[in-house]
Amino acid sequence: MGRSYFVDEAVEEYLSGLQAAPGSCVTGLLAGQSSPQRDFVVLAVQTPHRESEGQPKASKGVGPLDDIDVEWVTEHAKQVSRMLPGGLSVLGLFLLTPPELSKDAQNALKRLIFAMEKYIIKGRLWELSEEDVTDRVTLHICSKTKKLVCKTFDVKDPKSSAKPADWKYQTSISSSWPMLTCSVEVDLQIPVTGSSSDNTDKCMKDGLRRWAKQIEAAYCLVNGRQALDDSELISGQKKNPKTTNRQTLPTRIFVSDSELDERSTALVQVCSGSMRVRGVVHCRAYIHNNKPKVRHAAQAIKRDLINTVCFRVEMFLEDLLINEGSQKGLCSGQQALPRRVFAPMPISGLSVCDYMFPDESTADVAERLKEMLDCETPEEDIDTSLESIFSAISGSEITDSHDDDSSKHVISEIQAENPIIQKAPQYYAGVAIAAAVALLATVTSLLYFN
Repeated sequence: MGRSYFVDEAVEEYLSGLQAAPGSCVTGLLAGQSSPQRDFVVLAVQTPHRESEGQPKASKGVGPLDDIDVEWVTEHAKQVSRMLPGGLSVLGLFLLTPPELSKDAQNALKRLIFAMEKYIIKGRLWELSEEDVTDRVTLHICSKTKKLVCKTFDVKDPKSSAKPADWKYQTSISSSWPMLTCSVEVDLQIPVTGSSSDNTDKCMKDGLRRWAKQIEAAYCLVNGRQALDDSELISGQKKNPKTTNRQTLPTRIFVSDSELDERSTALVQVCSGSMRVRGVVHCRAYIHNNKPKVRHAAQAIKRDLINTVCFRVEMFLEDLLINEGSQKGLCSGQQALPRRVFAPMPISGLSVCDYMFPDESTADVAERLKEMLDCETPEEDIDTSLESIFSAISGSEITDSHDDDSSKHVISEIQAENPIIQKAPQYYAGVAIAAAVALLATVTSLLYFN
């Protein structure tokens, strides 16, 4: 028997309103939450039009399905993944085609779903558990009859074939999902070897991966309860199916300096500098209300913490390369990581997030939400209060000393300012992570502890 997808009626309304030009097709993403028992779809969004640069892209195939821009679809999936809080993820794809293309739609969807999954997991730093669902949903829609064909593919097996799945619409699926919130202080110092961007990216990923393992193994309290067993998250409370009140569950994550099964040891590593990530991060996660376990809730909030830190480091490095054009951007000027802001999704009441750099405004965030999620968001609905404004200032410039052949250098440092934490009502508020990057002109040794 195939998987069952319980879909919010808002998704039905969105999909029924999609239109494709004659002889063309429309692609898009399906997002929500998976569980071992069932899956929930709370968001559908079509792939935005790609802005062409220069001459139009030449047709690669003989039909609309061959001309689907796989690279752009997967990039859209990556951007949407960054905007989803803990507990929510991109579950699959939909494809709207005219009747004459229905026969070949499944092959196109399979090609897209595996390309999308490969691209999304490329930067993922947390490990899948045995309970994680690896089935991804594909939905084919006939533009004329609106007939739906729902199937799944097991993305861990490249040779897997499509399996039929149920697609069921329901009202207000996520309106009463509990929301977990917490603030976590982050203070990481990651050694960087070499001066190329590839080396920097690799070192940053390695350092973040070690930290992510600590977070996964961290002790967690959800609403004051230990997240170590299979007890129900909302046990002992009477459930009213008609209620739309959302519970907010405070969560705390306690991170040890060393793994329980390892002794902390000093390690000397040759490097050319280091990057320091520090600050207080606001985390948010949602968990379905179909008898969720406490440990599942803890897993969702931990993964949100890992994701939001990693996303911001990625965006920080991308921004440096775009604005500076070289790794020299790490050594001079004012640098900062973006802060996390939240906005409500229409109808469902769940929040999505975005990342706002200091030189951006809520208008920029609203524009991105419109482009990536195809939804209008009033600027006043964008919550920027949960992480405070921060800045990173550059220290002394690198100067050469010619007193001897050793050519000693002064460290050029970008030091983050950590402003006062502002507390917003009903949430654990915090300041956004700030970055401190220190690069040496010559290779030196750095002592750090695992």
